[in-house]
Amino acid sequence: MAAYPPDSRQPVFRFAPSPNGRLHLGHALSALSNEALARRFGGRLLLRIEDIDLIRCRPEFVDSILADLDWLGICFEGSVRRQSEHFDDYGRPLASLQARGLVYPCFCSRQEIKAAVAACEAENGKSWPVDPDGAPLYPGFCKGLDKAEAEHRIAAGEPHVLRLDMARALSQAGDGLGYELFDEAGRRCFVPAQPARWGDGVLARKDVPTSYHLAVVTDDALQGVSHVVRGRDLEAATDVHVVLQRLLGLPTPLYHFHALLIDADGRKLAKSLASESLAELRAQGVSAAAIRQRLGFA
Repeated sequence: MAAYPPDSRQPVFRFAPSPNGRLHLGHALSALSNEALARRFGGRLLLRIEDIDLIRCRPEFVDSILADLDWLGICFEGSVRRQSEHFDDYGRPLASLQARGLVYPCFCSRQEIKAAVAACEAENGKSWPVDPDGAPLYPGFCKGLDKAEAEHRIAAGEPHVLRLDMARALSQAGDGLGYELFDEAGRRCFVPAQPARWGDGVLARKDVPTSYHLAVVTDDALQGVSHVVRGRDLEAATDVHVVLQRLLGLPTPLYHFHALLIDADGRKLAKSLASESLAELRAQGVSAAAIRQRLGFA
């Protein structure tokens, strides 16, 4: 990695969990990594609760997150930003993208997309392209839908999502898309972004007026986040964030992706797998100091 002179402004880091389950050791690793790097670079550390999913995110999980972080002894500056309280902030950049013809409504359900892709694979004998998360790329059925018809279906209350027209987005974004990685010593290197591999991703839904991607880039800009530290499982998503930042005129932070913790079966720790939570470890008598030592932050 090439060494760059330090930024003159004070760095701002953030830890941003989703309250759709209880924190596990992987979350502790991410939070402690942010704390350690913020301290090393003389930066501020913020806490954000990413709770745009109003069905899966629950108040008791927010309380659990705050208790776990307090137990770990991590101090955050300022008030906690909760995304569910700021949907208007995400509506403005979405409207800007819509005004530029970069967003279109899509009425296809996941089941319909899955069935159409399966039929195409069976007919052609070839695998359909997938995004970095393994989901099939959207075939574009609604991309050329008549505007009047789309508006009529929306007015009728038909379920839909709003998708980013990636081809148009990349055309307007221009060349040189990418971001800088930084390591523990502060050295940086440029990484070209590959947004096209995500296809026409979802930016908002009928029942949720934003998406993870749109909310994250908006919040990072509003909170002045300069350094994003998160797990390697989110590295590919940075491609989408970079193109949105370019289109919306938002700054692109520096990024650092830490290793993931793996269970006995070789799977990354996850809420969906009911990985042992910090609350469970605490109930077993494990101390916060022991967790820090286990994760390399003694």
